[in-house]
Amino acid sequence: MRRIGIVERGDWQAQAAECGFRFHTIDGARYWDERAYYAFSMAQIEHDLEDPSVEVHQMAMGLVDEIVESDALMQRLAIPEAFRDWIAESWRKREPHLYGRLDFAYDGNGPAKLYELNYDTPTSLFEAAFFQWQWLEDQRASGRLPRDADQFNSIHEALVDRFAELASSLPPPLLFAAVRESEEDQGTIAYLRDCASQAGLHGAAIALEDIGLSEDGRYTDLDDTVIGSLFKLYPLEDLFNDDFGRALPKSGLRLIEPPWKAVLSNKGLLPLLWERHRGHPNLLAAEFDTGGDLPAGWVRKPLHSREGANIELHLADGQRLHSDGPYAGPSIRQAAHPLPAFDGHYPMVGSWIVGDHACGIGIREDDSPITRDSARFVPHAIVEADAPATFYA
Repeated sequence: MRRIGIVERGDWQAQAAECGFRFHTIDGARYWDERAYYAFSMAQIEHDLEDPSVEVHQMAMGLVDEIVESDALMQRLAIPEAFRDWIAESWRKREPHLYGRLDFAYDGNGPAKLYELNYDTPTSLFEAAFFQWQWLEDQRASGRLPRDADQFNSIHEALVDRFAELASSLPPPLLFAAVRESEEDQGTIAYLRDCASQAGLHGAAIALEDIGLSEDGRYTDLDDTVIGSLFKLYPLEDLFNDDFGRALPKSGLRLIEPPWKAVLSNKGLLPLLWERHRGHPNLLAAEFDTGGDLPAGWVRKPLHSREGANIELHLADGQRLHSDGPYAGPSIRQAAHPLPAFDGHYPMVGSWIVGDHACGIGIREDDSPITRDSARFVPHAIVEADAPATFYA
């Protein structure tokens, strides 16, 4: 694994505008950054990332049955009692799921280490599935990458195929919802709508704020039509704490992601995975936090923190780092395994799971060991280590 500088495409911003990638720059700072890319060998992709992603996904899925049948485990994950039966029933019915993202620390040497699972509302999807593939094709055509350069990326095809599999199980009408003012979330649901449409599954977009609730407790669109199925890019745990979300268990609404994903998107899953697979090469030691001062060599993470918020890091050498944010409540501790540094850039590898298959990666890098919401997306390529250096000029 190497970080290699490369000339960016002169028209990349025009291409981004053409395909609706409006959040490539956020608050004047680059989010999409193609001035460099991460190079992998095929062996690193297949043996160090793809195979472990499938295995970790299967281990996580193997825990769902145990968790939903245990009030004590639901309590440890801080899942409100009013939603536990609904979550458990969605699992017993095996309500289908679409996708998820596993975040790994990986430097090209040794096993990738799981940081967390983003299995309810994973983002950075469009840029991973579509825009970085377009970058690869353009850079091969320009001669800046070898003609045989490849990418671990069949995310788009996997999404279309998965939507085709889901089509018969989703009650109509299907809607796609995100917060109105979130350009990134709106871009993500626009992309997913397009994938679904390519599979013959058509659904309208709606702002989350425009969804109504009928007198008999069913969710409706702006025309007061009852919504049958809803892809919602909004955290389930936030809905649990909202008056509007309290109607979910009796509403009859089919959700994507399904309610049982709440137990996999929860960082409390990390100590449960460690307890049941202690010493697994792709897992980090983890335990439920008991409060107090964080010992050296550990990281504290709230159960529901997102985008690197409210993370406390106490490295073995005594260095402490902390990120601000809105999250509080129960936390876990995870053994500190700092991200690798490439000339001051700290990449985290997001491995995409669609259905139950690993199908691609996206890399976000930060200037800090904590990957925050300001992290940049940097493309990747599979190239041989001995490829001529002129390709990277």
